[in-house]
Order: sequence, then C-alpha cells, then structure tokens
Amino acid sequence: MATVEYNTGKRKKITSLISRSEDNYPVDISDRRFRNSSLGALYAGSRFKGVQKCGISKYNVLVAIQHVNIEESKICGYLNIEGLTNECPELTTFFEGEIIGPHYSFLTRKWQAQQYIDALHWGKFPSFEPYLHNFNDDDFTYDPLENDFIYMRWKEHFLVPDHCVNNIEGASFAGFYYICYQRSTNKIKGFYFYHNNPEWFQQLLLEHDEDHSFATFEFR
Repeated sequence: MATVEYNTGKRKKITSLISRSEDNYPVDISDRRFRNSSLGALYAGSRFKGVQKCGISKYNVLVAIQHVNIEESKICGYLNIEGLTNECPELTTFFEGEIIGPHYSFLTRKWQAQQYIDALHWGKFPSFEPYLHNFNDDDFTYDPLENDFIYMRWKEHFLVPDHCVNNIEGASFAGFYYICYQRSTNKIKGFYFYHNNPEWFQQLLLEHDEDHSFATFEFR
C-alpha cells in the first residue's frame, strides 16, 4: 500500500516409515530427505513486522502470510499499516503474490510496469546485480528453492474486512510491491510502484516475527 511396502519372502507386509520395495530391493526411506515445502519463513501462519518509509515518514507494518503454494509459485496474505491516513488510523489489505521462478519471470508485463521500470526497481536490491543484464532473456529462469534470495511481486486487491471499498483518501493500493526476502536473515525488503505516484521507491522493511508465527517441520 502506498503511501510403504516390502517383500518378506512369504507375504507382503505394509509398514509406515520403515521401508518399501523398489525392484525387490529394500530401501530405508528414513535416510531420504523430502524437499522443503516452504521457502524459509514464507509459510502459512508466518508474520513479519517492520515499517514502510514514505519520504521522511515511517508507518508500522504487519504482514501475515495466509497461504504459500510452491508448485504454483503463489503466496497470499494480509498487509496491515498504521497511521497512513487520519480517516483510517489502521488499514488492512489482502494481497496476492507471485514468486519469481519457473512460473513468473522478473518481467512484470502488467500494472503499467515496463521493462525499464522492472530494471529500476529490481536493481534497488544489491543481490539482483548479477541478473541485471540478463533477467529479460527468454531462456533465463530463476530457481527460488536453490537461492538465498526469494524475489516476489505483491499486489494488494482490496481492503479487509470491507472488500467493496477501493478508494481511501490519502492512501492507495493501486500499485504493487517489488519484494526481496532473504532466507538466511529472515528479512524482507520491498519497493512500492504506482505509475501515478509522484514518490517512487517507497521502501518496505520487515523482519520475521518468530514470537507470533507458527513453526513448520520437515519430515524425514
């Protein structure tokens, strides 16, 4: 917002988390690791707290992740911001996000964000520098599962709980955020873009709120 199965030789026996038959060879699946079902702290129930900087002003922000779909490269949640307008001291919007990877490229191609807009905003992240000259190549694909930095676009859609309200004086959610989450630090940095906003690069700075987030587990 601006501003298992194995063969005993006699009969088959079903077991769980012990072994299973592969070409008649027993395999201990307890030694096999399943691929992570979340991207670091990006999981349902996770929360991030921080500020949004608009010029010399700062506003408290809370982001609550509701759902992450790695296969579809999708994420969604709620973004709460305090003090943005006098009319509404606290605003909450629902957003959907695209995770840059096999389904979504760094090129936005919508929301009036042309290629040079993408280059300007992605270029604000130091971690993006190695991709600055080839991010628009047709054969370039970024793998978020194999990198420390996860890039996303977050687009706010409506106010919560009144989804019919699409305009608040002094606030706008017509644009979207360029987002970079660093897995090793659990921090999020973002820049807001709206083509009619005279102040570009409004900055979002968030840290993972471990005290109010639900933990996830990796089964082995």
